[in-house]
Amino acid sequence: MAKKEFQAESKKLLDMMINSIYTQREVFLRELISNASDAIDKIYYRALTDDNLSFNKENYYIKVVPNKDERTLKIIDTGIGMTKEDLESNLGVIAKSGSHTFKSENEVKDGHDIIGQFGVGFYAAFMVSDVVTVVSKSIDSDEAYKWESTGSDGYTIEPAEKSEVGTEITLKIKESTEDDNYDEFLEEYRLKQIIKKYSDFIRYPIKMDVTESKLKEGSEDEYEEVVEEQTVNTMVPIWKKNKSELTDEDYENFYNEKHYGFDKPLKHIHLSVDGTVRYNAILFIPESAPYNYYSREYEKGLELYSSGVLIMEKSPELLPDYFSFVKGMVDSEDLSLNISREMLQHDRQLQIIAKNISKKIKSQLLSLLRDDRESYEKFYQSFGQQLKFGLYSDYGQHKEVLQDLILFYSSTEKKMVTLEEYVSRMPEEQKYIYYATGDSNERIDKLPQTEVVADKGYEILYFTEEIDEFAIKMLMSYKEKEFKSVSSGDLGIEDEDKDEKEEAATENKDLFAEMKTILADKVKDVRASKRLKSHPVVITADGEISIEMEKVINAMPDDQNIKADKVLEININHEVFGALKDAFANDQDKLKLYTNLLYNQALLIEGLPINDPVEFTNDICKVMV
Repeated sequence: MAKKEFQAESKKLLDMMINSIYTQREVFLRELISNASDAIDKIYYRALTDDNLSFNKENYYIKVVPNKDERTLKIIDTGIGMTKEDLESNLGVIAKSGSHTFKSENEVKDGHDIIGQFGVGFYAAFMVSDVVTVVSKSIDSDEAYKWESTGSDGYTIEPAEKSEVGTEITLKIKESTEDDNYDEFLEEYRLKQIIKKYSDFIRYPIKMDVTESKLKEGSEDEYEEVVEEQTVNTMVPIWKKNKSELTDEDYENFYNEKHYGFDKPLKHIHLSVDGTVRYNAILFIPESAPYNYYSREYEKGLELYSSGVLIMEKSPELLPDYFSFVKGMVDSEDLSLNISREMLQHDRQLQIIAKNISKKIKSQLLSLLRDDRESYEKFYQSFGQQLKFGLYSDYGQHKEVLQDLILFYSSTEKKMVTLEEYVSRMPEEQKYIYYATGDSNERIDKLPQTEVVADKGYEILYFTEEIDEFAIKMLMSYKEKEFKSVSSGDLGIEDEDKDEKEEAATENKDLFAEMKTILADKVKDVRASKRLKSHPVVITADGEISIEMEKVINAMPDDQNIKADKVLEININHEVFGALKDAFANDQDKLKLYTNLLYNQALLIEGLPINDPVEFTNDICKVMV
């Protein structure tokens, strides 16, 4: 039978498994048992909606069978099985990575090898075996099939004999060498140890034929070896155990076993609630975002169980969108096994659970922010954008939940700060919470608009993400302090030179009017600036649409053409203003040249495109000659 080639990304991962040296090869068993458990889960799930399928939990189990003489290890399950097509398309899928860059994206860190940190699925079997054989019969097929491979050179699929539905995986364990001990994966005690470590919480019996020394019947001191089939996992779900029994490592193992993420969770939340609605929950706040988190492909939701039986793999009703990064599960005795997705959306008990979970997540995030700032900032780097989306969405109705969780870079503290921290430092005379927008902290540092606010010693929050200003517009104020852009018309700052500037503006109103005429519809107005100290010119916006908002909205793919009402502000104390006045009095062509140059200069400072770069460069040349 002709061999079939693995897909390129699968082949790369197999090469990595086979040719690299890892200290935690033992996780191959965790992966295969987890796959077996998932296969039984699928029958549970199918039985909920298929009246022709009955489910008797006693008939479902996983069995691990070592054979030292043949150097084989079998993992047998009574799950849903695989068709020929399933074997072809699904076998060996690596944690939905979907990318041949898996290794480069997940380099070894902090001395932990990649296998200890990341779920590697079926491919992990090749770390310990020369040949992997899978015989499977699907619940949807009368035929059984055998899939076999020696590694990255490909695989074969052919018909096979198997009477019962389920899957049997046979690993031909590698020979031990001076450097590598593979014999351990054929030892009963070692296999039991690995199962207890990684798979103790699997809900189905994991069985093994275990050899024990027992007193001979009728004898007082003579023992014999007896082989008995035993269940080697407790089958008590982690969420049903007392918190005092569990360690951080137990929670991390559960996180890995369930493939909630490739990272290590920053915090776990274990809830056992016995009130009007009884439920247990284990929730995890991840350290880093999945590769597809900010895409349409990402599905939020918690696993939902009823009395330990899976109802739904992802129940989105349990999490608000702004906490969609949370992973975990909920198990309630008060939910029906036969509840549909449509009924769940309106289920009062589920709504109560979801409300309580949301409160607990916020409480734990605030605790992390207060007690472990470094970890919170690591979390915020991954998910802060989602919290700000939550502020903006639904017309700001979640702002009370989220406003104390957001952070922004501070001009004075030179680090991320909360709104509470900002307000607590505000001088008594400061009226507003000031912010500035830009592509980066470094660019904002150089913005002319910040000069007058910074000179007063007022702190400025830096908005560097597209969502920032939209979210703050929806928040409007914090602790009765309104937000104010440094580009706003009224900054609420007393101007010591106010009378002088107003007098100069009045004296030069004809100059400003002429400049406005030159710029035509490019600006709403030209006026003397109240905010500039050392820079000659700046462009600001009147009205609700800021220049940053204009850039964001017009970059969207729906061909919008939103324009902020732009104002060109001139620093009347700058020497350039003298040149403008002289040109206005003596040379109209030069005034037009200077006006266009200043306008384009202001656009560049603001990060806006110049309408005609060729004309701009020609204007610069005219000034130089």
